[in-house]
Amino acid sequence: MSEYSGKEIVVLEGLEAVRKRPGMYIGSTGSRGLHHLIWEILDNSIDEHLAGFCSEINITVQKDGGICIEDNGRGVPIDIHPTKKIPTVRVVYTILHAGGKFSGTAYKVSGGLHGVGSSVVNALSRKMTVEVKKDGQIYRDEYENGGRPIMPLENGFLPSVGKCAKKSSGTRVVFYPDPEIFETVTFKADVIKKKLKEIAFLNKNLKLNYKNEYDEEEITYLEESGIQSFVSYINRDASVLHDEPIYIEGKSGDIEVEIAFQYTTSFSEQINPYCNRINVVDGGTLVTGFKTALTRVMNQYARELGILKDKDENFDGKDIRNGLVAIISIKHPDPQFEGQTKTKLGNTDAKSAVEDVFSLEVQRYLDKNVDILKKILDNAMKSYNARKAGDKARNAVLKQLNDVDTKSKLAACTSKKPEECEVYIVEGDSAGGTVKTARNRKTQAVLPLRGKILNVEKASLEKILQNNEIKSMIASFGCGIGDDFDISKLRYDKIIILTDADVDGAHISTLLLTFFYRFMPELIYEGKIYRGLPPLYKVDYEKKNAPRGEEQKATRGEGRGRKKKTYSEYVFNDFELEKFRKNKENKIINIQRYKGLGEMDAEQLWETTLDPESRILAQISISDTVEADDITTTLMSSNVPPRRQFIMDEAKYATLDI
Repeated sequence: MSEYSGKEIVVLEGLEAVRKRPGMYIGSTGSRGLHHLIWEILDNSIDEHLAGFCSEINITVQKDGGICIEDNGRGVPIDIHPTKKIPTVRVVYTILHAGGKFSGTAYKVSGGLHGVGSSVVNALSRKMTVEVKKDGQIYRDEYENGGRPIMPLENGFLPSVGKCAKKSSGTRVVFYPDPEIFETVTFKADVIKKKLKEIAFLNKNLKLNYKNEYDEEEITYLEESGIQSFVSYINRDASVLHDEPIYIEGKSGDIEVEIAFQYTTSFSEQINPYCNRINVVDGGTLVTGFKTALTRVMNQYARELGILKDKDENFDGKDIRNGLVAIISIKHPDPQFEGQTKTKLGNTDAKSAVEDVFSLEVQRYLDKNVDILKKILDNAMKSYNARKAGDKARNAVLKQLNDVDTKSKLAACTSKKPEECEVYIVEGDSAGGTVKTARNRKTQAVLPLRGKILNVEKASLEKILQNNEIKSMIASFGCGIGDDFDISKLRYDKIIILTDADVDGAHISTLLLTFFYRFMPELIYEGKIYRGLPPLYKVDYEKKNAPRGEEQKATRGEGRGRKKKTYSEYVFNDFELEKFRKNKENKIINIQRYKGLGEMDAEQLWETTLDPESRILAQISISDTVEADDITTTLMSSNVPPRRQFIMDEAKYATLDI
């Protein structure tokens, strides 16, 4: 067994910062951030599986509001840490940037590389318990109120609280999210089960036992075919060109490569890349290697089989990938991700590894399965012919963009430097007028939309390009669309969707995001799309014991013979409003609910929504490409039954605004 002790835990250090700025570590304090806590703890157990020491993980949603995750790995070290002089398990769960992934000896392959997961979960929990099985003993540590240890040590060591079989080992973590931090502490069973299914696909032969004490539901996830089954699952409702997904595996140096792919009759492609089972949604070198090898191999076969003649040009890569659904999964000993979000892989050796393994193994497969090869090449030829025939029609429509009259809609900014410019997409002329008045004319442009744009999920490209609102956006952005898209020509550093906080506003935002995701996905991947978050409420209140000389806008008034100050504060959601109500230092005088942007004057809109110094923007990102595609198709396509089922499943979590 590989040595795994305190000296393997490298400290690179205060959990209070996590509680003050939780969004920096888990993305948000809403439902998504809440579930992220589970993934962080689960990641540690999965890393044990990748290291070859864990075969089973139990995940329990407890009736008391806690989440229990238990594995049969080696168990977190319980010895005294060589530099911190406290039990190593306590170092792992209370100190940021402490973990076994830095040294490279305890874990050869790992997804969690920053050492913040366990301690962040502890910091954002009102209570956490960790139990470690080692050498026939069960050791326990306990924490409360954001990671404060409360378990007394015995001669500096954690106490043994029970016995277990001598060969048993593993870690059991139970945590309770802090309701003072999160907007909700109610876990969604469907979200957890969907994630566990994905984890099972990506970790062949890892057994995941799910139990929900609320409804006594128990499910075991175990995928012996791994990502091959994953592709079949994605295509469960699709019309496929060949029955079974093609599975490729191999090793190049220290990099292990797995690829599964299948062709459908769809006109789109879906490539889902994973490195050390992290979904690198922006792709990177592993995707480049796959695309390069696939294009080269298929063009080579097309020439050999006479499908492409000497006078014919090669298939374009998009012709070959038309209708493709693929999973690329590699294990890399030293992955170089771009930032903590880990959305893109940069290792050049990953490109060559994927290219080499795929080129060799796919030819071995296709040489034995010529019938499948011919179906793929026939599909590529159909795409090739359709592209050639459609080029004239599409170019004619795109040419019209030069003649689109955006002047009547777009209120441009005066600066010509894209890096300092931003454009607000607003609904209607009324809101557009207010935003135009409030904005900074030098750097902020405004594009009002008349009504709701076309649902692009249900329309052809030609019809989409004839939609006036879509043409206005394409012309305003300046970067083209589809094959002609060039993000270097984008005129704005930020594209900000600004709609009312009602059902219509949410629908307009969804239609816009669907359009960007399907036809300008690079804008999302490059972090150019944002949602403006205007406040929901303005609260007027009196502040008890306000310090003299406080630099805050206030009006003076008399009350019971002494002067009081009346303040105004903007509140952005119901969770913040409820916290405001509970603050005994404030006496609320009036609450104004904003239903739309038109209810704010220009000064208020600038202060709350447009001013870069005080506004709140939500950057749109994709954390899971499979889920993003699945939800977009479910909610926006013409297929009604899946959408009806989705609404029924999610209705219990909805908050009605009546």
